[in-house]
Amino acid sequence: MDGYEVLTALIESAWKELNSSDAGRRDLCLDVVSDVLETGRLTQNDVERAVERAVTVTLSGESYAVRESALHAVCTASTLYELPYRVVEPLAAGVDGFEPLLLAYVLAVLGCTHDQAALPIVERFLHHPHSEVRREASEAVTELHWHRESAQGETA
Repeated sequence: MDGYEVLTALIESAWKELNSSDAGRRDLCLDVVSDVLETGRLTQNDVERAVERAVTVTLSGESYAVRESALHAVCTASTLYELPYRVVEPLAAGVDGFEPLLLAYVLAVLGCTHDQAALPIVERFLHHPHSEVRREASEAVTELHWHRESAQGETA
């Protein structure tokens, strides 16, 4: 097996283990997914599939720790790969249901998409009562504006 095959086998094994009844074990499985994503060696298709699955876990009725681990994996992917908005759009649709720490993760992910569809969602949180949420919202808005201006400059 080459390195890529080992990584995809690891991530597939982690997804199978995610069906465990033990929340701690599910949390560890998501840590493995995050570690594999962090290598930066997966194909774009593999990354998008992994992120879609992690988004599903994030929006599930799982424990806070498991949902946080799933969002951590999504954040890891969003910093190393260009994630299309459509892959994380379910997070945007459920944005009002997140606890402040998880909401901060979601806002960071939305900013990393560079998709202007995320802008009105992120801007809603610029005046959130929690400072961490406001900070992430501000950084995401800055990222989205910067990318829009950069794209406009390239077409000029």
